Amino acid sequence: MVTPVGLTARTAAAAIRAGISRVRETRLRDSQLRPLIAGLVEDEYLPPLDGELLDSMRGMTSRHRRMVLLAAGALQEAAAGSERPLPLILALSESYPWGEPVGAAFLEHLAVQSRVGLALSASQVVRQGRAGGLVAVQLALELLATRRAEQVLVGGVDTYWDAFLLAKLDSEERLKAQDRLTDGFIPGEGAAFLLLKRAREAGRQDRAPMARITSVGTGQEPGHRYSSEPYLGEGLAQSFRQLFERLPVPRTKVRCVYAGLNGESFWAKEWGVAYLRNSQHFELGFRLEHPAEYTGDMGAALGPAMLALGAVGLQRGYRQGPCLVWSSSDREQRAAVMIQAVTQ
Repeated sequence: MVTPVGLTARTAAAAIRAGISRVRETRLRDSQLRPLIAGLVEDEYLPPLDGELLDSMRGMTSRHRRMVLLAAGALQEAAAGSERPLPLILALSESYPWGEPVGAAFLEHLAVQSRVGLALSASQVVRQGRAGGLVAVQLALELLATRRAEQVLVGGVDTYWDAFLLAKLDSEERLKAQDRLTDGFIPGEGAAFLLLKRAREAGRQDRAPMARITSVGTGQEPGHRYSSEPYLGEGLAQSFRQLFERLPVPRTKVRCVYAGLNGESFWAKEWGVAYLRNSQHFELGFRLEHPAEYTGDMGAALGPAMLALGAVGLQRGYRQGPCLVWSSSDREQRAAVMIQAVTQ
């Protein structure tokens, strides 16, 4: 994992647990000439661009290049020790009306920069933004269940550090300002990857599993942020309902939630709807975590990052499972994943 608060899963988890934040004023200014606040990975902690990519990266956006650099170290961490090329299901930001922020060759560029063997023909990109990483988990589980793969890498990478994108978000009054209370979010960036295996396969490997996935649910929100339909919070509630229906019995009530809340009340409303409709599945006094408070909104990396944070907490014993992780995209996609400690 690569985040503004840590360059590995364990260091990021420790920093967030300690309440360390790395959001700060930047050199960019909003339409009111206030410094924009963001959670950024300092350039000194990013690797130099691999020499093999100098030619092929010409013509790529600065955002494409930065995301390749953000993702490389996180992918190396997740794939460490793998002896064969692995399929990767990668979540990226949603498509924009003004064009794709990331080029079609992103996976090839990431493979070169990270020096991780990827089975590119079996890999795919999920351009669904904040919920995309959890959707990627569902796709990976399908590959494992049908034995089309023994192991699958899933993850997400994103950055809001793009002047055009930030100007667009500022024009929509979505960014949090320093000098006043606002209904807005702090843009961030990061990358997070997970190596998924079937239970029997994990038991044969040298690396002990950190957690196990017990259920996944997805949904579609007709009244999403850029829709003219009424916003009723149906999509996230649908994700929760599907997740709980798929849980094996006996079912243990949720003790911890990693929420895709980023400071915008929009997401708090649908979380409230989803929780109230499924409250019988939650323990009283469950713990609520929202890591974007410390890192800024990491976009497509947020879902995988929260899964990794939850897995570290379960493995080290300071989080009690089951842990429910959910995230919502700006457009219709919603998703949720349940994880438990390996021994539960």
